[in-house]
Amino acid sequence: MKRVLVTGAAGFIGSHLTDALVARGGLEVRGMDNYATGMRGNLRKSWKSIDFIELSLLDREGLTEACDGVDTIFHQAALPSVPRSVKRPRQSHAANVDGTFNVLDAAREAGVKRVIYAASSSAYGNQPGFPRVETMRPEPLSPYAVQKLTGEYYMQSWWQVYGMVTVSLRYFNIFGPRQVATSPYSGVMAKFALQLLEGKQPTINGDGEQGRDFTYIDNVVQANLLAAEAPAEKVAGKVFNIACGERHTLNETYASMARLLETKIAPKYGPPRDGDVRDSLASIQAAKDAFGYAPVVGFEEGLRRTVEWYKGRYRK
Repeated sequence: MKRVLVTGAAGFIGSHLTDALVARGGLEVRGMDNYATGMRGNLRKSWKSIDFIELSLLDREGLTEACDGVDTIFHQAALPSVPRSVKRPRQSHAANVDGTFNVLDAAREAGVKRVIYAASSSAYGNQPGFPRVETMRPEPLSPYAVQKLTGEYYMQSWWQVYGMVTVSLRYFNIFGPRQVATSPYSGVMAKFALQLLEGKQPTINGDGEQGRDFTYIDNVVQANLLAAEAPAEKVAGKVFNIACGERHTLNETYASMARLLETKIAPKYGPPRDGDVRDSLASIQAAKDAFGYAPVVGFEEGLRRTVEWYKGRYRK
């Protein structure tokens, strides 16, 4: 890698990845974001070291410029959230399907060598069988899951037809600092932290016994960097789970967070959300075998770091 492009660079995952790429040194790092969900403040550490373009995934002409001279693209930009896609499927489709196609089309035109794609574990749906392995047939439940899976198929076709090395990383329940806590579509960790810090009673959708393979942000960053350097014959056109290989219930997670925040506020329970997957647990063996992936931060330590960040940002 010499010159890289991070789409969604001002977002939660994209900004952490951008920081890591800058910290490596020896790279020209270009970031793009349209601030639909990202924030410039997330790039505070790296802002002076990157070439930043404010740009939408739907701006095909602008993407041609953004991809010019780039060797590797880390495609993190999306409109995330299952509930958002249920409420506004067309808007999500435009960003997550049309936008991904536009990135690949511009990359092909510019001669980009490799694209690393942020895929989603939601592709597995509620099918039986744990842990989830990449050879399982996808059974997406929500528009978001269908959209992210469509992106995987486009990635695979670009390898088969055009010879571009593409790698799809199926993220499992990512959490950590900078995850937006104030949106109705915020992740559960961010919501719990903010509401508990404000002395409010958080709501758990469902009975709280649904399990998640919660994965701290540093693990995702590491996976992207490893996938970008891996031999093409081991990764091209393939899909890999990125997770910790552990299952934690929402009730368990809530109790741990409340303990770290030294509060005894009990949660309330609401109806399950449409399109939500009941349980997730990943096998990470394929990523380990292909490019040496292994979690660098476990669940408990990741939760502690996350709580400390939210305390510093929101505690009055």
